[in-house]
Amino acid sequence: MSDQSTIVSTIDAALVRRLIAAQFPQWAGLDVRPLMPGGWDNRTFHLGRDMTVRLPSAASYALQVEKEQFWLPRLAPHLPLPIPAPLAKGVPGEGYPWPWSVYRWLPGEAATDGRIGDLTVFAQDLARFLVALRQVDASGGPLPGAHNFFRGGAPAHYDAETRRALAALQGRIDTDAARDVWEAALSARWTDAPVWFHGDINWGNLLVEDGRLSAVIDFGTSGIGDPACDLAIAWTLFHGTSREAFRAGVALDAGTWARGRGWTLWKALIVYAGLPGTNSAEAEKSRRVIEEVLADHREFG
Repeated sequence: MSDQSTIVSTIDAALVRRLIAAQFPQWAGLDVRPLMPGGWDNRTFHLGRDMTVRLPSAASYALQVEKEQFWLPRLAPHLPLPIPAPLAKGVPGEGYPWPWSVYRWLPGEAATDGRIGDLTVFAQDLARFLVALRQVDASGGPLPGAHNFFRGGAPAHYDAETRRALAALQGRIDTDAARDVWEAALSARWTDAPVWFHGDINWGNLLVEDGRLSAVIDFGTSGIGDPACDLAIAWTLFHGTSREAFRAGVALDAGTWARGRGWTLWKALIVYAGLPGTNSAEAEKSRRVIEEVLADHREFG
């Protein structure tokens, strides 16, 4: 969640053209088109045929620019799928207050259900990517903090927010079962050395070509620590055979899955409860995710 008062509401193609012309005149003649959907944390634009421009929408997201610029080129050689490649870093200007990035364009479309050929194969491919990411040397990597909203840390960081959502949802969901899931997440501690995680594995950050997973984007919440936060897609996209293929492929222990259920439940609860800073349009989806998480806890918890 972010400080809404810091969000810049007008980030449009005209602003991007001005920034490019002022800071990267070699690209000033290229077409600028907004990508749809353009994202919430960042606004993304197509620059010419082969580049994208990505501008943070709030101060809290601007912390991620330097991290991605530094770490993505170091992660990329070790991963089985393409990830964003930074080409240039912009600075504040033209009335825009934060650093921003130019990336090489990655082909593909967001991984909605209709674009994925075989969901079980997709789950296996994603699991292989996450295993490879965990195996990259984590020395000097970014620990959990404000730059990634404490992904990779303990779910307890959001304990007060979770309990506030549970109180607001009394009578609308099985809050006793949800509390059991949350308590299990709090009691399952990560005690191993920190490993790399993505931090926001969802359909919008996974690209598909010809029905197969083709790239992973948006490493703004990445870092080193506990990889449990990368398991949320098990309940937000996968089900049945695909979920079990993902579970087998990521090869993580029961405690990590307990924390993964906790991270997923926290987000779904605050959205369904309509806490400040959440998107009401996602409320019904969040209710279904809550039900999936509770069912998974009954079976595996």
